[in-house]
Amino acid sequence: MADVIHDAVDYVPPLVVEEEELYHAKTWLGKYVFSQDAKVIAIQYSGTAIGVGVVALCLSVLMRLQIGWPDTFAFIDPSNYLQFVTMHGMIMVVYLLTALFLGGFGNYMIPLMIGARDMAFPYANMLSFWFYFASVVILLASFLVPGGASGAGWTLYPPQAIMPGTPGNDLGILLMLASLAVFIIGFTMGGLNYLTTVLQLRTRGMSLMRMPLTVWAIFTATVLALLAFPALLVSAIMMALDLLIGTSFFMPAIISAGAQTEYSGGSPVLFQHLFWFFGHPEVYIVALPAFGLVSDIISVHARKAIFGYRMMVWAIVAIGALSFIVWAHHMYVSGMNPYFGFFFATTTLIIAVPTAIKVYNWVLTLWRGNIKTTVPMLFAIGFVFTFINGGLTGLFLGNVTIDLPLSDTYFVVAHFHMVMAVSPVLVVFGSIYHWYPKITGRMYNDTMARIHFWCTFIGSYAIYYPMHYLGIQGMPRRYFSYGETEFISSNSGDLNAAISVAAIFVAVSQIFFFWNIIASLFKGEKADPNPWGGTTLEWQTPQTPPGHGNFDDLPLVYRWAYDYSVPGYEQDFIPQNVSPAEAEKMAKRIEPN
Repeated sequence: MADVIHDAVDYVPPLVVEEEELYHAKTWLGKYVFSQDAKVIAIQYSGTAIGVGVVALCLSVLMRLQIGWPDTFAFIDPSNYLQFVTMHGMIMVVYLLTALFLGGFGNYMIPLMIGARDMAFPYANMLSFWFYFASVVILLASFLVPGGASGAGWTLYPPQAIMPGTPGNDLGILLMLASLAVFIIGFTMGGLNYLTTVLQLRTRGMSLMRMPLTVWAIFTATVLALLAFPALLVSAIMMALDLLIGTSFFMPAIISAGAQTEYSGGSPVLFQHLFWFFGHPEVYIVALPAFGLVSDIISVHARKAIFGYRMMVWAIVAIGALSFIVWAHHMYVSGMNPYFGFFFATTTLIIAVPTAIKVYNWVLTLWRGNIKTTVPMLFAIGFVFTFINGGLTGLFLGNVTIDLPLSDTYFVVAHFHMVMAVSPVLVVFGSIYHWYPKITGRMYNDTMARIHFWCTFIGSYAIYYPMHYLGIQGMPRRYFSYGETEFISSNSGDLNAAISVAAIFVAVSQIFFFWNIIASLFKGEKADPNPWGGTTLEWQTPQTPPGHGNFDDLPLVYRWAYDYSVPGYEQDFIPQNVSPAEAEKMAKRIEPN
């Protein structure tokens, strides 16, 4: 094999735009509260997202207590059970995963990986976080208002969401809609920032096809969010108007409590179309950053160049484009024209192709790699297994004839959580462990991290695998109590109890994670600046953790991001900022026998 380093050149184009001086905060308040440093903002986003995620985790435990042991706990009644379901779903999907991947990892990784000093608009970046924080406060405040939080389900379908009899049908749903509106405004500022930064602030030599897949994935997910979130914003405003001033955007002529309401002519199905036009791209707004992060983790810890880099880039772009024409596979039972169903079933199968390409490329990257079974790699491999399982059940549900009997059963819950909850959360944990040494300058406790992985991975399968069986039996989701049924086997109660035990076990096992990352901040061993031997620019900063401005002098990029185990070189990685001439000097040649 020839000694070829991918895309390596000695020439770097000259600087076109002069660097701008960064604003350095001079007070504690300016540095940590109203910070304009993207890394501090990333930690603020991550801390807030994880904090509200813990709330959602506790709500899921309360739900499982009722499902596992019905009517045992007096403090759980049908109203607050439905509120737990609604708030758990909305927090996890939007306020945890979206905010963590884009606001947390996006803010931290993008400037470092492209060799920029900061985001293009630091002040707007700071404002985006505080809008997000305000949206979380508004959302949680809905628990405290009369009637409590919304219990309409996280999809917020009208007319149920604003009709009497539904928990939180007044102030609860209004605060939910207001929170979503504030969240979208804040994200719009952050999203435009990410796009501008990637397009305008890449360092010299950092072409688009030299960017790490993490940047490509977050960039594409941001484009999706900027196009999809307006549909949710508009539908939230329209539903609020239906409730407050009696418009009929989504409310048909309807009888409530024996009396004819003033609503007429509205379409609940229109809301579903608007919601899922946002809702399915939202799946990929979460999934694509996970794809990018896990690609980089696998490449680093397999000590092997990512297989099919350009194919992976185009698969990311293709998934992003196709995600806008699959939304109605969530609506096969809504009463829409059946021919629409066949169209969306076809597009659903088509989007599986670029997704499968990514899975194949991860597996081929691992194939014959020098795999290091580090904690980040364990989580990455766990993600690949879980995503394959969740993705295959998605092919079932994408088919109209199969989806009809399985719709709104626990089969959907199992699929959704495997592909949209467990899979990205495994990537979140793996990414935190992977970049923890660079972010904190400390190493975590490896033993505790491995215990955390195995408890989370095995426990998650113990929760969601049995749900497929319950769904095939026909057990419906979102029910407070099932009572006696003829179509559900008698062992379903025992199975639900076992699932609840597993859910509580997984929830409690997260103590290993929190204890580890907090304790290691103070007692962890000092980390090497590049403990994993990474090639990307975040590992090449002169300081660990990186200071404000990231680099003393902006790096020059001479090669792509995946020069691992280059033939003919003893050192098994070559950083992006090492020229071919320097590589010859720093890496000892292996003499042929």
